[in-house]
Amino acid sequence: MEPKIKETAWNPELESQMLEQWERLHLHDFVPEEKNFVIDTPPPYPSGRPWHIGAAAHYSQIDMIARTARMAGNNVYFPVGIDRNGLPVEIYTEKKHNIRMQETERSKFLELCKSSLDDLEAEMIQIMKSLGLSANFAQYYRTDSEEYRILTQATFIELWKKGIIYKATRPNNYDWVSGTTIADAEIQYQDIPTKLVYMKFKVKDTGKTIIIASTRPELLCACQTVIVNPEDQRYKDVIGKKIIVPVVNREVTIREHHSAQMEFGSGAVMVCSYGDQNDVALFREMKLEEIVAIGTNGLMTEAAGKYAGMKVKAARTQIIEDLKTADLIEKIEDITHRTPISERSKIPIEIIPMEEYYVRQIESVEKIRNLAQKITFHPEMHRQILMNWLDSITIDWPISRRRFYGTEIPIWYCKNCSEPHVPEPGRYYKPWKDSAPFAKCTKCSSKDFVGETRTFDTWMDSSVSPLFISKFQSDPEFFRKTYPATLRPQAKDIVRTWLYYTILRCEQLTGRVPWSEAWIMGYGLDEKGMKMSKSKGNVVDPLPVIQKFGADTFRFWSASEINHGYDFRCSEQKIETTKKFLSKLWNVSRFISSYPVIKDANPTETDRWILSELDNLIKECRNGYSDYNFFVPAIAVREFTWNVFAAHYIEMVKARAYGDGFTESEKNAAIYTLHKVLSTILLLLAPITPFITDFMWQTLYSKETIHKQRHPEPQGAEDMSRFTKEIEEFNSRVWNEKKSKGLSLKDAISIEIPEYLKPFAKDLISMHRIST
Repeated sequence: MEPKIKETAWNPELESQMLEQWERLHLHDFVPEEKNFVIDTPPPYPSGRPWHIGAAAHYSQIDMIARTARMAGNNVYFPVGIDRNGLPVEIYTEKKHNIRMQETERSKFLELCKSSLDDLEAEMIQIMKSLGLSANFAQYYRTDSEEYRILTQATFIELWKKGIIYKATRPNNYDWVSGTTIADAEIQYQDIPTKLVYMKFKVKDTGKTIIIASTRPELLCACQTVIVNPEDQRYKDVIGKKIIVPVVNREVTIREHHSAQMEFGSGAVMVCSYGDQNDVALFREMKLEEIVAIGTNGLMTEAAGKYAGMKVKAARTQIIEDLKTADLIEKIEDITHRTPISERSKIPIEIIPMEEYYVRQIESVEKIRNLAQKITFHPEMHRQILMNWLDSITIDWPISRRRFYGTEIPIWYCKNCSEPHVPEPGRYYKPWKDSAPFAKCTKCSSKDFVGETRTFDTWMDSSVSPLFISKFQSDPEFFRKTYPATLRPQAKDIVRTWLYYTILRCEQLTGRVPWSEAWIMGYGLDEKGMKMSKSKGNVVDPLPVIQKFGADTFRFWSASEINHGYDFRCSEQKIETTKKFLSKLWNVSRFISSYPVIKDANPTETDRWILSELDNLIKECRNGYSDYNFFVPAIAVREFTWNVFAAHYIEMVKARAYGDGFTESEKNAAIYTLHKVLSTILLLLAPITPFITDFMWQTLYSKETIHKQRHPEPQGAEDMSRFTKEIEEFNSRVWNEKKSKGLSLKDAISIEIPEYLKPFAKDLISMHRIST
């Protein structure tokens, strides 16, 4: 008989036909019901060449979640958006047009940013569609749209009125390259080689010299005290005395403090504004007067005296030389220092006093900790990332940024008395260019206002994504049905930012946790196990790989390579190897398509054995899918299809399916079982490889797409897995025996069938041409 599947091999070009069919059927449109499965999908950020292969793998698995939920009978809401706010596009635009943001007219710079994003976004959407993401792309959102920014501003206004947002001047993490304050969550730490300088401080009127070790001698001008541990007997006689800061020759007092580590350096520590967060805490506790040594331009200020105007590194080098000349250095050690780095610009941050807006978070830490216990984490181990972050929070969240491309802070100030005025929500406000929507100042009645020029931290936008997709404040009925969302899928590196800030903000605005589940993925690494980055040049562009091997090959590689929650290595070679399984599946399906589908039959022992193994496969796959761990079903289906179904069962029943020496009933049983197993494999693989499974399903089993079917369920077959190893070992023994005798697999052989395999004897005799 001619196979129904005409093509001799799976052609990835068929994937575009399936995409067109799904769009034509509006297969992934969403109409809310009383109960819905809502995915708070991460909006990817187009910056430079969008995405790398690890991110594409991440999103393909998010789509597997959506498809899994549909096959479980859920009404799935799978929105998709593009995150277009923040620093990366500004940096990209500056490089692309060879301009500087602060030196460019704001409206013009914003237009250049938007144009850059449009080009990059188009390619990102193309990649997502090519991957087969089952989202409704006709309605994808942008975080820089007027609609989205209206919501961000409205939530700010609401929290302002509640007193949760306030303005204060405090020491802040400052990225002088990007020219803005950043939150603790935007800091990474790197071990950087540096010098630990042991400097000589003279105690006034005693002739005594104290050695103080520091990695930042450029901050000598900002030193306001020297501390020693109260238990340190070496310094008992100098507590309260004056000590002379070298180079600047200023006197400060020696004080006791438990934070001084006796084992580090000499045990004496200079406290400067601001070398690190410990300095910040000490200045607050001791009520010290800060000295700003480093400006927002990254240069030393006038407080640095003759070093004013120098870059920090240059000032450090020069001060070390001057200390040497004055014989004020005992020694210098080369060490590795854990240094705070800006996540965006990759340069060391400085701590500089800045006036910023803050969201209160310290008082919410325990509440967030309790809410987090209500969220199911997949995998559970990544809950600890959030808990560790909550333990580290010591200050409120600074949310104002001195950048252009972001949602504007909706505040105007009275020109006369500086009173801040916040408008009513519901419009998109641009205070830097719009007239104030107030007739007069509520404090002094002045009619003149000046608008705020700063924008929000981009996480102020991103953190309301579950509110935006559920139409918070714009469609109460839609919101009631879709909030809280079901699931937040995301990478582990933004647990401390996106996941945490979303819980914080949504609780402040709704009193509820934003979703019931969080699905956390690991990093995509290169072939050598290094994290991919553009600066390292080890990023693999996913689009050419998808075009070369097809989306299903890429997706199956993603599922079979990544044990959920762990980092994974990416290589084109591994993806190409994955294609072999889909080729095997295609060949098996094409063979079975030669036989008509039989709705019912009386299975033989051989058929009952493979149906028993199929039941076990279904159970294993369902366990993996229930935890959104696609590694489990991918590996299980591949192992079963290749090494059990194709290698043994199909070979055992080929002759029976042909009707060669068997009854009609036995023949029909083989054909029924072949189709039963294949159709189940297709259903089990549908969330992972949606294209090839739907093509085969519609060719062989139904005019309706496979993506409207339900997950297969175990049929309650008797467990016959005890025979699997015996069957495999017997078949291998026969094949090896033939090989050792120089026989082909089609040649007859005389060999005894073990007693325990007698129920399968008729198929085994036919398969191996065993003479009796």
